[in-house]
Amino acid sequence: MQEFKGSQYVYGFDVLPQAGSLAASLGKKVLFVCDRFPGSESHAACIRSSLTAAGLEICGEIDGAAPNAPREDLARITEAVRSTNPGVVVSFGGGSTIDAAKAAAVLGSVGGTVEDYFGTGLVTAKLASSGGKLIPHLAIQTAASSGAHLTKYSNITDLATGQKKLIVDDAIVPPRALFDYGVTLSAPPALTADGALDGVSHCLEVLYGAVGKPSYPLIADVAAAGIRMVLEYLPKVMANPADRTGREALGLATDLGAYSIMLGGTNGAHLTSFSLIDILSHGRACALMNPYYTVFFAPAIQEPLKLVARICEDTGVAKRPIAQLSGRDLGVAVAEVLIGFIQSLGLPARLSDVPGFSGAHIERALTAAKNPQLRMKLENMPVPLTAEMVDDYMGPVLQAAASGDLAVIRNVP
Repeated sequence: MQEFKGSQYVYGFDVLPQAGSLAASLGKKVLFVCDRFPGSESHAACIRSSLTAAGLEICGEIDGAAPNAPREDLARITEAVRSTNPGVVVSFGGGSTIDAAKAAAVLGSVGGTVEDYFGTGLVTAKLASSGGKLIPHLAIQTAASSGAHLTKYSNITDLATGQKKLIVDDAIVPPRALFDYGVTLSAPPALTADGALDGVSHCLEVLYGAVGKPSYPLIADVAAAGIRMVLEYLPKVMANPADRTGREALGLATDLGAYSIMLGGTNGAHLTSFSLIDILSHGRACALMNPYYTVFFAPAIQEPLKLVARICEDTGVAKRPIAQLSGRDLGVAVAEVLIGFIQSLGLPARLSDVPGFSGAHIERALTAAKNPQLRMKLENMPVPLTAEMVDDYMGPVLQAAASGDLAVIRNVP
């Protein structure tokens, strides 16, 4: 992580009191965007004390965002940014609150609507054309999950349509970040599992998409370490939530997931997850979908599949040798192991097992995949698809995810 972020990122146990010194390097007048959850007030109080001890003025405090960063919460936080005119935004929360704070800093700094920035590089383009600057942001993470405190992504959801969209831009990477892994000790099992599975999905999808690229050796090192730690330590933390070694491992693993998506990009499972927000948490949706995309991508990702297969064998998640397989057979074997791991956590591995699922979700996902604002996910696939290919090839992947039948997945010739 030192190679990734250097002194801009402080992480580990008992580091929350360093928030003030980090924020002081960005500005003097603070808008504090703060999640509320059981046990959060003592952490928030520590942050406030640290800010004031560093000589900063807290000009406003506002609640964070609900899961999936709804547009309504973005509007509320944006209004707070505009009304307080802070020198720095300090967010304390999970990925949704941090994502909303990122987008609010954009809207509060250079104006427009969030629709103006969905896609890739549009914030940077606006800054270049306007000569504006973004209000700096200290992101303080509370969950071992999305890695939002370290990345160029902001996911914002329209709850009316049930569709999530994405801002992708280096300009919104928080210039300072902090993650005290001790905050995660009180995380409930469902949140712990969802977050870890989101992190492993980041690693897995970036690894799959890195085949043939000069960055593959570095991505393989980073992603493999993250995947290995989740497979090894998530079951231990689920059994013993107070396991500090396990909590640290999951924090590091999901941070490596963030490093991965800054080296590459996610693809199929993340794209589909954006259309499942009304029935599944983000991490759970990505984890459910990845085995099915693994089979679809298999002929094109043999090297990373063998790496993942060896990790599954080493950690005991694979109950039989699978790394010697090849082609689609290797993809099916890895997919079956991932499905088994998900089921061992008591989570659904088929969409048909998810309450509220219907064929409308498949239609929504196929329609979203053709939206130009989400094109980067299609292009990041190890088997790139055009909008015209979505129904023929992504359609069977989604049908397989609904039924659990891997045989219906078609590989591109």
